Amino acid sequence: MKTVIQPKVTLVGAGPGDPELITLKAVLALNKADVVLYDALIDPVLLDHAPASALKIFVGKRVGKHSLPQEDTNQLCVSLAKKHGHVVRLKGGDPFVFGRGAEEVDYIETFGISTEVIPGITSAIAVPAAAGVPVTKRGVSESFWVVTGTTSAGELSKDLALAAQSTATVVVLMGTKKLAEIASVYRKFGQQDLPIAIIQSGTTRDEKITAGFIHDIEDKAFENKVEAPAIIIIGDVVRESIKLAEVYREAVKYNL
Repeated sequence: MKTVIQPKVTLVGAGPGDPELITLKAVLALNKADVVLYDALIDPVLLDHAPASALKIFVGKRVGKHSLPQEDTNQLCVSLAKKHGHVVRLKGGDPFVFGRGAEEVDYIETFGISTEVIPGITSAIAVPAAAGVPVTKRGVSESFWVVTGTTSAGELSKDLALAAQSTATVVVLMGTKKLAEIASVYRKFGQQDLPIAIIQSGTTRDEKITAGFIHDIEDKAFENKVEAPAIIIIGDVVRESIKLAEVYREAVKYNL
């Protein structure tokens, strides 16, 4: 008797980088995958949660490197679900935080294919936390913004100018190449002495942190050869990290 294929696509957030920061629900979805489509920022060890018989296909996106266009990935989700059954679309962080997850769901469901979304731990909060930086802290910051450094038009989000005028912590994703523009926005509003940190490959063994102030972060990033993937966190909460305490003790010592 021929097996009836029941197409389904599950969008799974893999978390910020450390493979142990994936959720149990995500692991259980991978256990039942017939196909896994995974991105560039996924630790390959996560693929071990899928059956050995499952197809594992790389569709990753990385700055300056070849990847499948988003439209091709959407179509692949549909065609593979119809052919094989359960497709797990494994995405870094959370699929609904600048991950184009909503676009993928909209496309897939137009073909009558059922979808499920399993949220992931977003790097916007987890990466600062792992580095000892709380995005909020009583008496220091009572709110936070998460802003994209690169819009669909390839520009810095205009929301950053609004965020820079607030007292909130600001986390910028996909903004490494826009660091000069980001610093310029803050200087425009007289925030040149605000603490800022760039956390590269956060929560992984390759993590590298560059910390300073708006007025000197560009030089420090150049010296440290900062590259994507990295998140940028701006605000007084950056001083709260024990890991970065020495940076800011030195600044006080020299009245910076």
